Amino acid sequence: MAELHRVLAVDPALRNTGWAVLQLDGKTISSLRYGVIANPAKLLHSGCLLAIREQLSEVIREFRPHECALEATIYVQSFKTAITLGSVRGAVLIAAAEHGLAIYDYAPREIKQAAVGRGGANKEQVAFMMRSMLRLRETPPPDAADALAIGLTHLQSSSANAVLQRERQRA
Repeated sequence: MAELHRVLAVDPALRNTGWAVLQLDGKTISSLRYGVIANPAKLLHSGCLLAIREQLSEVIREFRPHECALEATIYVQSFKTAITLGSVRGAVLIAAAEHGLAIYDYAPREIKQAAVGRGGANKEQVAFMMRSMLRLRETPPPDAADALAIGLTHLQSSSANAVLQRERQRA
């Protein structure tokens, strides 16, 4: 009997943090739930960070994932954006660490490559492919689709690594 493996995947952003919980059952990857933590423009940054941490903690308590995967920060347009994104990542990392989750980062190009087959895909292409690959009833919002793609990347990477480890043990 295959062991179930769950991952919380997060696309961090101050105003619209995408999240998803995916499950690997044998060779089948499915989405348990996904969403967007939408913080209003009038909410202070500190309030946004708190809302992100609290809502992700609720998701973790409900679904009990084993790991957390998120998009790595590779390039930002400005110093201010880098500071803000770093703060959001901190809120995500704290939520995951408080629940003992291992944390994995994936580069944006790697995520798009896994989701669409090319590293330069746009958000609409990622959303369409997530609907198709995960057999969703509707196309997810772009930020949630990005989180689904992050989770898919992680589970594909994890399952590939597990197969390699088993093969090495047999040799």
